Amino acid sequence: MISKNGIVSVYGFLLGLSVLFVWFLLQNSVLLDTYVDRTVVNPFHLFIVYAAISNVLVRLINRGITYKVCAQALFLGLAMAAGLLISILAPASWKPFGWYICVMAIFHYSEFLSIAVCNPKTLTSSSFMLNHSIAYGIAATTSWLEYILWHYFLSDMKTIHEISYFGLVMCAFGETLRKCAIWTARDNFTHLVQQEKAQTHTLVTHGVYSWFRHPSYVGWFYWSIGTQIVMINPVCVVAYALASWKFFKDRIYYEEITLLNFFGEDYISYQEKVGIGLPFIKGFVVMRDNE
Repeated sequence: MISKNGIVSVYGFLLGLSVLFVWFLLQNSVLLDTYVDRTVVNPFHLFIVYAAISNVLVRLINRGITYKVCAQALFLGLAMAAGLLISILAPASWKPFGWYICVMAIFHYSEFLSIAVCNPKTLTSSSFMLNHSIAYGIAATTSWLEYILWHYFLSDMKTIHEISYFGLVMCAFGETLRKCAIWTARDNFTHLVQQEKAQTHTLVTHGVYSWFRHPSYVGWFYWSIGTQIVMINPVCVVAYALASWKFFKDRIYYEEITLLNFFGEDYISYQEKVGIGLPFIKGFVVMRDNE
């Protein structure tokens, strides 16, 4: 059952995405020909006006955490719409950036919506993961700068869309795997490593957890690299791979200590049967006394 704030987020996301409907209406409605010169309907200007009006409406209607949820969902809906408009209208060298924006919007919104359905008691306005960390923000900004620099000096490189298509497939794989992990774990899944075992906390070993011990991290790892392949950012592909690998290596090591404390022998048996799924990462391994 989806939570109230989950429903609010759906309204906000669809409100942002609806700018596409307004643009399509202005471009194709015969009834508006009498009142609107479609040749002067600039998509950028339309987007700015629509975003401003939508934000005012969201501010007037919502308060507190409901406003924070709706505003972020609106932002992601607008981002999704912007990405689609860039993909449709922009020159070939800018289309990968539009696809990237769509991938980012889908990831962050589906992250919130999945928690709203699977584990609503842990849902907060931070569940969109937009403010994940300072390092995450720096990494994103760096990737935008690299795209702009390559586009300025070697724009033809950004028109090799076959590379972007491979990145999109990689993102789709990572995204699907992560969301399957959330939906399989249900209320056992949280965005933060838990220090204390909840009464309802159980060891999940079925579904995608029978493939990898940490499928949500595996999905996120390949998704993050895929975003840079989509943008054809050779430097950030390597940088993201190394940074993500180091982040998950440290996090998995720490998290497995807590899981061993929670589940003891059961988790040791699980470790013996199922690998982590990320290259050269072993986690925190406890050797049995008889070994």
